[in-house]
Amino acid sequence: MKAAVQRAFPEQRLFLKSETETRFVRLSSTTQLLAISGSAVVVGWTIVASAILLMDTIGSGNVRDQVKREQATYEKRLNALSEERDMRAAEAHAAQERFNSALAQVSRMQSSLLESEARRAELETGIGLTQDTLRRTIDERDTARDEADTLQTQLDVAGLSDSEKGRMHDAENTLDYLSAALDTTAAERDIMAGQAAEAEAFAEEVINNRRTVEMRNEQIFTQLEDALAISVTPLDKMFRAAGLDTDNLLNAVRKGYSGQGGPLTPITFSTKGQQPDPDSARANGILDKLDRMNLYRIAAQKAPFALPLKDAFRFTSGFGHRWGRLHAGTDFAASYGTPIYATADGVVTHAGWQSGYGRLVKIQHEFGIETRYAHQSKIRVKVGQRVSRGDRIGDMGNSGRSTGTHLHYEVRVGGKAVNPMTYIKAAKDVF
Repeated sequence: MKAAVQRAFPEQRLFLKSETETRFVRLSSTTQLLAISGSAVVVGWTIVASAILLMDTIGSGNVRDQVKREQATYEKRLNALSEERDMRAAEAHAAQERFNSALAQVSRMQSSLLESEARRAELETGIGLTQDTLRRTIDERDTARDEADTLQTQLDVAGLSDSEKGRMHDAENTLDYLSAALDTTAAERDIMAGQAAEAEAFAEEVINNRRTVEMRNEQIFTQLEDALAISVTPLDKMFRAAGLDTDNLLNAVRKGYSGQGGPLTPITFSTKGQQPDPDSARANGILDKLDRMNLYRIAAQKAPFALPLKDAFRFTSGFGHRWGRLHAGTDFAASYGTPIYATADGVVTHAGWQSGYGRLVKIQHEFGIETRYAHQSKIRVKVGQRVSRGDRIGDMGNSGRSTGTHLHYEVRVGGKAVNPMTYIKAAKDVF
């Protein structure tokens, strides 16, 4: 082996000549081999480092494009959901107006039907009385005719006195009066019978119209219930995935927004102990779901469903145990000085140095949620300052216990650290 090295790298001498003397440096085969090997290692390391740097640059560009696409998709989905929410609210408002109009129309129809029934009953009573009167009048007419015939017979046989002729004349007048009354009563009977037939036809038309309104309301209710089920279910899933109790969450939002009135106000019922009709109960169910979706919208605006960075970055460490300790957040690596933004509305409770975290900003949000932004190079907010989602709160740095420039981002609920990616992924799945 040594002979092979000597043949490949024969001993060399480097002469150094000065004005007074000449010296030489002896380069053995081993020295030459070590020098050449060291040079090869340096060149190889330079090539590998350059390749890694180039791949990291290309990867950062891809991540930047991916983040921009995800952010555009997030904003587009959020806008679409807002438009769909507004459209569903408008449809619900229009449906409620149509429902109220239909109820008013049905009420008017019912009133008309009751009036028609009352008129028909009155007409039937009047017809009955008229028929009784008519029968009595016919009997009286027949009796008067019999008396007139008898008197006429007596007159023809024996003749009548003046008093009897007067009685005969009075009987004839009575007979004429009864005949006229009979004709008038018969005409009134025919008119009342026609009015009764018209009342029955109107009642049948009212019943048919009411059935049509009920069928149209059933179709409207079904469409609204299906649309709300599709809209509310993903929101329920998002907040449950974020580790939040949806009932407590909605109660907290409702306490802060307790005003009532407008299209989402439930339909009130009688206070006399009467049960609501099925249509009113379904309408209130739709209004409850619309109110639930509106409360979810408010909660989503106040919870940290957003990324703390808008520029290109890469994930360097996730939430969980490492080296025997809990890493209570997610690390995002980017360039020194990259802007850091608040992920939700809230109040700054800490803005300064804290051991391990370095320059740290803590923001307290609604529903007992707190976010932390550590290792900053510069803090741009103060304690007590109220910030909104998207406000710049600092710059990325390397302060505190850190191995390089990055942001350590934490989310805590009720003081307990939770995985921030749960919120980010939950918002991504919905928006």
